[in-house]
Amino acid sequence: MRVPLYLIIIALFVASCGEYQKVLRDDDVARKYSMADSLYQKGKYKKALKLMEQIVPAYRGKPQAERLMFMYANTFYNLEDYYLAGYQFERFVTAYPTSDSVETAAYRSAKSYYELSPRYSLDQKDTYKALEELQAYINKYPNSELRLEANTLVTELREKLEKKDFEIAQQYLNIEDYKASIAAFENFITDHPGASLRKNAFYGRLEAAYKLAINSIPALVQERLLTAKGYYNSFVKYYANSDLKEDADKILAEIDERLVEEPTS
Repeated sequence: MRVPLYLIIIALFVASCGEYQKVLRDDDVARKYSMADSLYQKGKYKKALKLMEQIVPAYRGKPQAERLMFMYANTFYNLEDYYLAGYQFERFVTAYPTSDSVETAAYRSAKSYYELSPRYSLDQKDTYKALEELQAYINKYPNSELRLEANTLVTELREKLEKKDFEIAQQYLNIEDYKASIAAFENFITDHPGASLRKNAFYGRLEAAYKLAINSIPALVQERLLTAKGYYNSFVKYYANSDLKEDADKILAEIDERLVEEPTS
């Protein structure tokens, strides 16, 4: 009597599961290592990880440790557990600086922190960590095949930080905290010299300074209008042909009109 194929498959599956559970409960670390390696190669990372977690301490200092520790870190990476992947890859780089896998480990450590970087509106601690790790990788491996990709990731992370800093300055302007807005826009201009939003920061500083002036006590209005006019001059020095020039000119016209009305001291 022929046995249906699906019954054979089920039987093999049950047998393999039983073997896995047996090895999982076994005290034979070499057997655990062999099965973890086999499962890892097949992409069965969750099962492999359970075995690795049991044997990593036993293999520290042994010849197999280097390969095991790379697989261990890479298993977290493939399971998208980037906190542990970044940490374990960092440990690998420190422990095996001459390994053939050290460059890959260094990159995946940095890439793990990149994956952890949240959207720009949230706390950017992991973004700063990712930038630090990626820049360290680029500096250490200037001829790496992954250099272009690393530079692309760095650019993306910097743009995220730029957007966050700009939004902070803009939020101060929206809530009418003009002094804080001016300071934040000035910090943005200093900290992000090549930013795509730099033009908007120059304009935002002008707008905040003008609104600060017209909402000041009479004794401070003229001085602050003149400061705002100075910010207009800075804007047109760099962005005379920008799409914000017309709006900046409107602010200048209002500044000049108010200066004429203000009594000279």
